[in-house]
Amino acid sequence: MKQGIHPEYVECTVRCTCGNTFKTHSTVSELTVELCNACHPFYTGQQKFVDNAGRVQRFASKFGGAAAALAEKQAAEKAARAAKAAEAEAAAKIEREKKAAEKAKRAAEYAAAHANDPVEAPAAEAEAPEAE
Repeated sequence: MKQGIHPEYVECTVRCTCGNTFKTHSTVSELTVELCNACHPFYTGQQKFVDNAGRVQRFASKFGGAAAALAEKQAAEKAARAAKAAEAEAAAKIEREKKAAEKAKRAAEYAAAHANDPVEAPAAEAEAPEAE
């Protein structure tokens, strides 16, 4: 074992939330625990509601800021994608309207150019027998 790289191994006082305290050895001088052998349901044989809300609250306070930041980042990315899609749809709509206007203009020019053309007689009238 190398010298000078290991932490001190000292006597430690362990305190439980139920009020029980005992001594052991550790690298820290004091520990606080939520369950011990005096209050844990496995050792006591009694059912006991373990406070999970405290654990959830501690997790949220420790990592909640990161989760909120990630949620905000994802919401911003989603909004950016939605704005880009809306912009692309608006551009496509303008392009469709432009093409429709050009088509209508060409149709009007064609109608004006061919307005004076003689109208062809229906085929039934052309083949009608002449009266003698």
